[in-house]
Amino acid sequence: MKKIVYILFFISSLLSAQNVEKLFEEANDMYKIGKYEEAIAYYEKIESNNDISSELYYNLGNCYYKLNNIAATIYNYEKALLIDPLNADATNNLIFAKRLTIDNIEALPKSVFQKFDENYIKKLSYNNWAIVAVIFSILGSLLFLLFYFSYTPSKKRFFFTGSIVCMILLVVSVSLSYKEYAYSISNIDAIVFANKTEVKNSPTFNSDDIFTLHEGTKVKVLDSIDNWKKIKLADGKIGWIDAEDIKVLKIF
Repeated sequence: MKKIVYILFFISSLLSAQNVEKLFEEANDMYKIGKYEEAIAYYEKIESNNDISSELYYNLGNCYYKLNNIAATIYNYEKALLIDPLNADATNNLIFAKRLTIDNIEALPKSVFQKFDENYIKKLSYNNWAIVAVIFSILGSLLFLLFYFSYTPSKKRFFFTGSIVCMILLVVSVSLSYKEYAYSISNIDAIVFANKTEVKNSPTFNSDDIFTLHEGTKVKVLDSIDNWKKIKLADGKIGWIDAEDIKVLKIF
């Protein structure tokens, strides 16, 4: 009975993969002939089946870019980079898309450690760091086995040193994986989708306006009260925005 269940599950997975591949090809064909809205419908159908990938959101971003929908363009490029921070195409296209936004927000100066974290550590997601940890654990184990079965003193020293280095790098990569996971949970970003919205000094409609934002601007969500989100800009400004005017960046 279990064998039958496994076979049915395998066939179902295979058919699902083939269906996704077919939808992807149809979406790409629609994009090539300039039918961007139809392509979006196909890509979103794939997304609705939870078959998400960096390439999927990258392609969605390209479609919205062609339709001059800046907010959706930036939103999907950002999602592509959440899944794969090393997606160079999404990174480059995001730079061009951000040039179309109205708000010119100067980021606060960053320390050397913050720059190192952004330029190197965050280039890999927590999943990527977990994979790196697995690689170091396997490599370290193999080197230790080679050390154990070697008889030449020079080789034993080499393999032992290599296994120690791998174990240290394993601990570091595991720590970075936990760090990036915690960051992804606590750090909530969003994209402004309203053409123009007023950010207020408190979460009420009759409170004072403190600054204005336009579509495509990226904000950090700090808190939530009723239908209001407390946000922070890259330049340090903080205020409250109507939750319907932004769309939170999340994968699942």
